[in-house]
Amino acid sequence: MPLVNNKVGDECTVSTDKSLTDAKALVESLIKVVACHHHLASCVGGCTDTLQLRDELRQTRERALKLAMSICTHLTKTLRDKSLPQDQRRDSELLWVSFSSSLELLHVDMCKIFKVANHFTLANNISLVQTGLQGGGSEVAARALSLPDLHQAESTALPAGLEEQEHCNLEQDINQMDHMIDDMESKVNVLRWMVEPEGVLLPLGSTDSVSTALLSVDEESPGIEEGPKPLCQRSHVFVLILLCAVVAVAATLSICIVLFT
Repeated sequence: MPLVNNKVGDECTVSTDKSLTDAKALVESLIKVVACHHHLASCVGGCTDTLQLRDELRQTRERALKLAMSICTHLTKTLRDKSLPQDQRRDSELLWVSFSSSLELLHVDMCKIFKVANHFTLANNISLVQTGLQGGGSEVAARALSLPDLHQAESTALPAGLEEQEHCNLEQDINQMDHMIDDMESKVNVLRWMVEPEGVLLPLGSTDSVSTALLSVDEESPGIEEGPKPLCQRSHVFVLILLCAVVAVAATLSICIVLFT
């Protein structure tokens, strides 16, 4: 009877589970940072666009790119493993879809900032759009970056060449992300429309719980779904009677025309 080393198998399973847990934590952190970057990107070119905002955008972008590189290496290695169990492969594919979707949103926002910053420079405050918004996103950026505080002494004078340097750095980051996305698609072929989630991936809030409860009540109450059916049937009967009446009137008129001519 062949001997089976269960200890090695258990260690491999625990290691894979830990790797999947780490990947989930990284993806959740990336989603948080990308959402913060998206919030800050909407302020570029507006009345709240300042040197501090550009610095917060740079910090969140660098943090997002660092997380993206770690996740890309981690998930690529996992999904290219042919011996990966089916359930863990399904979870890894779900993480891959979330990761690639967040990466695309980050890429779109970076390209948007790259274009908008050309037309709205900090050196010319008059060109900024007066949207009426007040306050910045320092608190949001601090939470996304897991920092206690992000308040900085905002400089009134713009350092010479700072915007040009930031523009060049942003262009390099965009090119780096383009290369990363192409490399991802060439190494891992996960079709998003083929990945189906099973169960709830993230904890639901109170509003989502109420919505889910209402949906479950609707599914369990067949009377609600079957309620409109008699009304639909009556409308079909009414249309049929109307068509018959029109046909009868047309036939009567044709007969009268034949008789009286």
